[in-house]
Amino acid sequence: MDMVTLILVAAITGGTSLLFAVLGGILNEKAGVINLGTEGIMLIGAVISAIVFLQTQNLIITFIIMLFGTGVLGLIHAFLCITLRANQIVSGLAVTLFGTGLSAYIGKSVAGAPIPVSIPKVDLSFLNSIPVLNAFANLDIFIWMSMMLSIILYFYMYKTSWGLHLKAVGDNPSTSDAMGVSVIAFRYFHVVIGSMLMGSAGFYLIMAYSPNWIEGMTSGRGWIAIALIIFARWNPIYALFGAYFFGGLDSLGFRMQIYDLNIPSYFLKMIPYISTIVVLMFIGWKNRSKPSIEPKSLGNPYFREQRF
Repeated sequence: MDMVTLILVAAITGGTSLLFAVLGGILNEKAGVINLGTEGIMLIGAVISAIVFLQTQNLIITFIIMLFGTGVLGLIHAFLCITLRANQIVSGLAVTLFGTGLSAYIGKSVAGAPIPVSIPKVDLSFLNSIPVLNAFANLDIFIWMSMMLSIILYFYMYKTSWGLHLKAVGDNPSTSDAMGVSVIAFRYFHVVIGSMLMGSAGFYLIMAYSPNWIEGMTSGRGWIAIALIIFARWNPIYALFGAYFFGGLDSLGFRMQIYDLNIPSYFLKMIPYISTIVVLMFIGWKNRSKPSIEPKSLGNPYFREQRF
């Protein structure tokens, strides 16, 4: 492979875990619920995947149990924020701290153990002779799943009646309630499904990207995913390209170490995080005079019969 193809493959592989997390965050926030627990949910998804796979050696069973475990975390966050109307930011931070601590504790038994997993790949060998497109010739099934999920969620959010209801629930829940839409049910459903997608990010991270459990192995990817929601403007298609862009920056730091540039590795590892700050500053400056496109009731608990 040429250098461009190698970088593109690394960007796609490195960005896939981010993509799952961003899509999950978009579903949460489009429903009007902030979820800052992405980092903790990703860690729980990763450690559950490691433990279950080492016991069962079955990828499908591992994936299902991971979805259930991270869905429970999402349900807890939904209960606190939707039913008890707790502060969503505090609840999300609590989920992150809880997930970080719990994953470190239960992951001790599998720390450093190699995970002998083989992710099925989609063979598109006819692309090998086409420049750039040859990067897609041998990608694993979860990469294609994440791409398809981005497209499906785009059509769901913008082309279906349920997607319009979701937008209404995030913008003006009282009006949605008056129209007969169950605001509580919509928020619960999308928070739980979104959390499962965040858990899928941890699953992919440990099953395909770095196949052994290390405490805190997400290394801040959950926080980058939260920033990418803004970068993607709550659009799943933009999230696809944004995740690959930051995945490329992450892999770029490793590849630059191959060359004798006399740059400390710590600075190279900072590239995606510095880029996140720069991108957010640019977006804020560019859109400073434009109306915000974030869900208008984002972060606000819903009280039935209350008008915003």
